[in-house]
Amino acid sequence: MKRITLIGPVYPYRGGIALHTTLAARALRQRGYPLQVISFRRQYPQWLYPGATDKDQSREAIQTEAEYLLDPLSPVTWIRTVKVIAASKPDLVVMQWWTTFWSLPYAVLTRLLKRKGCRVTYIIHNVLPHETRPWDRWLARLALSPAEAHIVHTEEEKKRLLDLLPRCFVQVTPLPVWRVFPEDKTTQTEARRLLNLPASGPLLLFFGFVRPYKGLGILLQALGILSQQGVRPYLAIAGEFWHDKQSYLEQIEQLDLGEQVRIEDRYIPNEELGLWFAAADVAVAPYIEGTTQSAVASLLLGSGLPLILSEQVAQGVRQANLQNLFVVPTGDAAALASAIQDFLGSMAGSPVPRQHPADDWDEFTSVLECFTVE
Repeated sequence: MKRITLIGPVYPYRGGIALHTTLAARALRQRGYPLQVISFRRQYPQWLYPGATDKDQSREAIQTEAEYLLDPLSPVTWIRTVKVIAASKPDLVVMQWWTTFWSLPYAVLTRLLKRKGCRVTYIIHNVLPHETRPWDRWLARLALSPAEAHIVHTEEEKKRLLDLLPRCFVQVTPLPVWRVFPEDKTTQTEARRLLNLPASGPLLLFFGFVRPYKGLGILLQALGILSQQGVRPYLAIAGEFWHDKQSYLEQIEQLDLGEQVRIEDRYIPNEELGLWFAAADVAVAPYIEGTTQSAVASLLLGSGLPLILSEQVAQGVRQANLQNLFVVPTGDAAALASAIQDFLGSMAGSPVPRQHPADDWDEFTSVLECFTVE
């Protein structure tokens, strides 16, 4: 088997990229690849991180074996990491890319590893940040240009990469559906009781970090439209706010949604995920322009919870033909309201059956195998 080195955040760091790195490492090891995982001694300076902490404080941590070597502010650790990787003689080095904050250390790592004879591939979650700044294109080009190959999750992201690096080699591989936890046996009634949510009536879930591109404002607009039609489902917003929370509170007040919205402004630890998923009838992820894939969508679909998802992000889901995946036009509040109403009508007094797709990493590992060939 080919030897692979995977570079990216893993536990104790939290969030979708850390979970992706961990699950990718597990998939590669399960398939017999000799794997070296390189993670971070520090991911960001605390003052740069928008949340309370970048550490996962879950009691039930999702972990994988790794060496914690890299510090973005310490060039000494960059050089040491190159030596450690080169000593293991990998056939392929795979680097997670999601933020231009890591551009300089990644640019140095990529060039030094190539001098050592290593082949380098990037897994690109976002070519450019969701909130792009004037210098981000230059930083992304600096880091990404030396790699032999790149993996993106959608055709839209491929276009963005080719616009940045017209001659690069890029492979589109959708995100797998993530089966992270065993199916929670808690009933919906019990889950709602434990979370202090309404015991009856339809319940929507907006899950994950609250950022502008996640489309919470669109969802609230859709609920306002439904309210005018006499349809008032309950919405649970479960996730840490990463920007102006006050603007959402004002929108909720203006639309008179206060009695049907619950805000749980905190990072939801792993041991609570099953409760939130069990309590809801459907999750809603109305992502707007500027993003083309979603770790949250992969996690929600893996839980079996029905999901209403904007079409821009749906293209990045491997199993987009799932019976409990409902796709709506991106950024269209009226269409989202209609989709929610249609879903509630399909319930006909009983929850929609949950569908548990396979956790399939075969395409991902096959692509990496191809990249190890000269």
